[in-house]
Amino acid sequence: PNTKLQMLLRGQNVLGYSHYPDDFVRMFVRKSVENGIDIIRIFDALNDIRNLETSINAARKEKGVHVQVAISYTTSPVHNIEYFVDYAKRLEETGADSICLKDMAGLLVPYHTYDLVKALKENVKIPIQIHSHFTAGISDMVMMKAIEAGADVIDTALSPLAQGTSHPATESMVAALAGTP
Repeated sequence: PNTKLQMLLRGQNVLGYSHYPDDFVRMFVRKSVENGIDIIRIFDALNDIRNLETSINAARKEKGVHVQVAISYTTSPVHNIEYFVDYAKRLEETGADSICLKDMAGLLVPYHTYDLVKALKENVKIPIQIHSHFTAGISDMVMMKAIEAGADVIDTALSPLAQGTSHPATESMVAALAGTP
């Protein structure tokens, strides 16, 4: 009862890859909360806010739920800091409680992460969480630079389940951050 449970929701796609009708999405969110989910992380792989609106609104109606909306991180000529800051501002306007910078492919690199997180923190008032997979072997460094830039929360995994395509090891991050604010 003292540990919050979180789920990942693919916006209008719920848990799969097909689009579902609004009434189904609303019912799914309500039943998830009724069955113990405290934090709902909502994302759309294309960063299309239209695919998030029904889920966000449904989650906001549920008492006590933390609505976290994710930015799906990728690289391209248009996916620059300005793009991500603009998207974060739009997510904040939806009433999200926090934003997760979600790096599913492990594409973030440390110094770019610092600049991106710093820009996000300067432009939105809600907490920023970092989610970066260890696929490229550098997400522990990504997390350190994100923390230095002001990230509020980082995602980690217990060491038997960490690294590889998972997250940095919790124990290593705790040891690295010992004695710091």
